[in-house]
Amino acid sequence: MALMTGEAYVESMRKMKLNVYMFGEKVENPIDNPILRPSLNSVKATYDLAQMPEYEDLMTVTLEDGRKINRFSNIHRNTDDLIKKVKMQRLCGQKTASCFQRCVGMDAFNAEWSTTYETDKKYGTHYHENFKKYLRMVQDQDLTVDGAMTDPKGDRGLAPHEQPDLDMYLRVVERREDGIVVRGAKAHQTGIINSQEVIVMPTIAMGPDDKDYAVSFAVPTDAEGITMIIGRQSCDTRKVEGSEIDVGNSEFGGVEALVVFDDVFVPNDRIFMDGEYEFAGVLVERFAGYHRQSYGGCKVGVGDVLIGASALAADYNGVPKASHIKDKLIEMTHLNETLYCCGIACSAEGTPTESGNYIIDLLLANVCKQNVTRFPYEIARLAEDIAGGLMVTAPSEKDLKDPVVGGYVEKYLKAAEGVSTENRLRILRLIENLTLGTAAVGYRTESLHGAGSPQAQRIMISRQGNIGRKKELAKAIAKIKD
Repeated sequence: MALMTGEAYVESMRKMKLNVYMFGEKVENPIDNPILRPSLNSVKATYDLAQMPEYEDLMTVTLEDGRKINRFSNIHRNTDDLIKKVKMQRLCGQKTASCFQRCVGMDAFNAEWSTTYETDKKYGTHYHENFKKYLRMVQDQDLTVDGAMTDPKGDRGLAPHEQPDLDMYLRVVERREDGIVVRGAKAHQTGIINSQEVIVMPTIAMGPDDKDYAVSFAVPTDAEGITMIIGRQSCDTRKVEGSEIDVGNSEFGGVEALVVFDDVFVPNDRIFMDGEYEFAGVLVERFAGYHRQSYGGCKVGVGDVLIGASALAADYNGVPKASHIKDKLIEMTHLNETLYCCGIACSAEGTPTESGNYIIDLLLANVCKQNVTRFPYEIARLAEDIAGGLMVTAPSEKDLKDPVVGGYVEKYLKAAEGVSTENRLRILRLIENLTLGTAAVGYRTESLHGAGSPQAQRIMISRQGNIGRKKELAKAIAKIKD
């Protein structure tokens, strides 16, 4: 099958029988729901970009067997693949100014590839063959796949098998000849309502008593027993008010869901781990590493849009030449490009796994994500500084166009000569969307907690930092002999 077009992707999602709830009601048509549709458009953009000749090198990959696939379903074969992944993600962020949702699937593919290979080598299982067949199907049909790792966790001080409610971590509740039955939930699932498939992975390293929780598999997102409950976002209901200006980004967005697996059946050929608890931590570490690399691309692309919006706000406010404005834009650019440097660096320093695919430098990937937990917040603060208070006190689009008060809004909220009040309000609403509105989920809080919260990266930096070798370097320079 050829690469899917954006419109074909939308129609493929329209055929899905997703079980989605929002605001206490079942959503019968998620595809055309005004709150949910912008998130679908963000995924659609990844298909549209892959059809454009100018982006072919970044958005697609031609495999050794001649098949041309979307890079989002690629297994990284060298450092060039890792670098192009980051560049592709920056491009998608620039084009949508939102979360485009397909990176979790790509990161899951590459983590599963090497982990299943090593599990099979130790136990003589058939997980790697299962996964290769599954991936071939995903590539040939050009599907979007959600990577689901985060469990609700319950009491964080207790292991999965110690929880008062054993469903706080997703687990196997029945093993049959033809497959397994699983129960539990996955939280914070960005993009699952726009995915045809979901790969489920464990969320922490596990011990022998947690064998039932050491499970990984793939199922269609409309499989029986799966329920998706949409999370709330700041300003989300603006999308149903009929205003293009007030939403800030009227075309693109993202949504998150709590996904419940209520006794979902998984056939044998879609199981990638079942009880091999010592490989749960391996899979988690590798997925987290790939995903922390991803943030050096996607958040940078969104940052590019926010920096551009801030510069336009300065223009529209009539202060583009003010030295302090220039300095703030320089600082925003410096922080944004530093994130990008980390994403490129951990990719360029990638190495092959035993299975043949490439993994990033884990230390640098964790440094990348640690910076992402901080820099977007400072970029957002500077954007709000440049934009001014009108970003959050401006009247609505209806007021701007109202026959009674519209003239006042037009007159008193105009700034630089030659710039319409409407355009000034449009750019301020975009900044609001990225820093405080629906897109702040992806640009701010997700930057902090996505792919693991800050402490998770610090633990990995401690493990990967090789302080012992650095001590030996210092001893050599100081002529210290033990």
